[in-house]
Amino acid sequence: MRVVFGVLGPVAAWDGAGRAIGLKGPRHRAVLARLIAARGRVVPVSRLVADLWEDPPADAVGAVRTFVAALRRALEPDRPPRAPARLLVTEGPGYALRAEPQTVDAWRFERAVAAAGPPEEVLERLEEALGWWRGPAYADFADEPWALAERSRLTELRLHAVERRAEARLALGLAGAAVPDLDAHVADHPWREEGWRLLALALYRTGRQGDALAVLRRARTLLAEHLGVDPGPALRRLESDILHHADHLSPAASGSAASDSSTSGSGAPESRAAESRAAEPGAAETVWARAAAAYDRSAPRGARARLESTVTLMRGLAVTGGGGLQAAREHRVAAIAAAEELGDAQLTARVIGAYDVPAIWTRLDDPDQAAHVIAAAERALTTLAAFPPATALPAGAHDAARARLLATIGLESRGTHSPRGPQAAREAERLARRLDDPRLLAFALNAVFMQTFHRAGLAVHRDAIGAELVALSARHALATYEVLGHLIRLQARCALADFPGADAHACAADRLAERYELPLVSVFTQWYRALRLDATGQAPVEDVESAYRAAAARLDGAGMPGLERGLLPLALLCLRLRGHAQPARPPRAASADEGAGFGPYEPWVRPVVLLAQGRRDEAAAKLRHIPDPPRDLLLEAMWCLVARAAVAVGDRESMERAHSALAPAAAELAGAGSGLLTLGPVSHYLDDLAAALRR
Repeated sequence: MRVVFGVLGPVAAWDGAGRAIGLKGPRHRAVLARLIAARGRVVPVSRLVADLWEDPPADAVGAVRTFVAALRRALEPDRPPRAPARLLVTEGPGYALRAEPQTVDAWRFERAVAAAGPPEEVLERLEEALGWWRGPAYADFADEPWALAERSRLTELRLHAVERRAEARLALGLAGAAVPDLDAHVADHPWREEGWRLLALALYRTGRQGDALAVLRRARTLLAEHLGVDPGPALRRLESDILHHADHLSPAASGSAASDSSTSGSGAPESRAAESRAAEPGAAETVWARAAAAYDRSAPRGARARLESTVTLMRGLAVTGGGGLQAAREHRVAAIAAAEELGDAQLTARVIGAYDVPAIWTRLDDPDQAAHVIAAAERALTTLAAFPPATALPAGAHDAARARLLATIGLESRGTHSPRGPQAAREAERLARRLDDPRLLAFALNAVFMQTFHRAGLAVHRDAIGAELVALSARHALATYEVLGHLIRLQARCALADFPGADAHACAADRLAERYELPLVSVFTQWYRALRLDATGQAPVEDVESAYRAAAARLDGAGMPGLERGLLPLALLCLRLRGHAQPARPPRAASADEGAGFGPYEPWVRPVVLLAQGRRDEAAAKLRHIPDPPRDLLLEAMWCLVARAAVAVGDRESMERAHSALAPAAAELAGAGSGLLTLGPVSHYLDDLAAALRR
């Protein structure tokens, strides 16, 4: 049986009839992927063990042999018993995959890109070869050290193939067909000078000389402002040639144009080094600069049009994370202020309401800014109310503008005790359903979700919101809201201790995030996987702590201070309080005299930490004045901390408050609804409270 292997996407294998071959679990696929990456060389068993486990189990070698045996049965089902394997062979200290070159998609792709020939053949061959990609190379193993070099090499090869395909199109006089792909290519990979050169040349050959020069200016600006370098000789020469209408730029001279690529190709060391830096946190600022330059060149010059265009740009920038998210927040406030200065209530409503960026975390990153946005939205609502709907805006637009303002208020007032937030969110939902506007309804449902923390025990209700968001977004191609729906369901299934369900939503969110380049999503899914290790008891406490610390490291520079502050110390404290480490020892990150280490959670953590240090009277004093926790994803966890301290000091009033607050959540895991940490079953705390109150 002929077996075909695929690594240009998730690792897979197919039989001669094109049917998928079952490869069992992730470690089975990891063994196969590792052997494919070795390109026929022997991989010692000791190397496989080191690549498969950070902390190998005692029977790791036996486990590898079991994986190999299962793979052999799957890949060669007709092999007679005791007959030597033909594909996955044993050699010396390890194993090797003896696959034919044409049976591995990555190896076929290399040959297709390297092969020469006339432009017609090159174009046909590259069109087919680029179609073999089903996702990023070795997609299942993006974070594995052994896969990094091969993934980088194949990614570079794919980018080179895209540029070679464009060269072939230009050589065949198909400049117009080359422009869309090249435009997307430079947007995704702004440091590849060859991509900019080909795009400018294609635009020039379609009669768009001004656009060609603008593209070259964009490239120059990006390289200078973000890398501190000037364009290479090929880009400088092309700009001069376009200005002078050089004869060799005409379609008839395409052969010479194609040969120019050798002087500044994608393999230039400067381009490769620059491109590698595009993945660093500063890339978010690069996205901003690129988009802003495009709007500056193309958008109408009127202030109103520019303001609305800016908000659209900020909406995309906000999901890039890091500096992009922070920049979007800053420019949002400036855009609202500018709209209000123009005295146009309708414009202000559009500027405020157009920023419908999905939000999953219930604690604000910048409360002062949120208050500013809410005040502006309320002013816009008041002004709109003074205009008759029939004359102020086109049919339906008046209610749509109101719904967006109300949804904004619902989102920006999350975590507070104000009744305005829930009322605004419900009204936004009602208007959106009446207008039958899918994106507006998704925005309103996000606000409704944020206002479902007025009491404990609402995980089932939030799960229903997430399910509607997933279904609605999938029908109407609202990718960011589909991700939001999966993250909401992940949180809810965690709260209900349904970890298989949460796993499915984490995987779905990760797939969408990779497809649509949403880097912040993996911050939440990595935290969830640390929580899963913690809650299911499937790993030693040292591994769980390491997982939490690794997840916390992802928050550094992510642009989400409302999530980051105090989270790691709180997660480690919860781990210890549940008996997985010494419960009497508070986390090193924050002692009782360093409560700031717990950030916003300090008032509810402080009595527990004081008790752990034997300072019972101080703990009791703090407990007597403790406020109700914020209405957010950690509501149940904070009440459980109150319950624990109240039982320990015998504070009956605090015990009664905690019992009343926690009773609706008796079937949930405390804190797990955050998808980040847990204090265990709420029912345990209720039992302790009930027993203490009976005494």
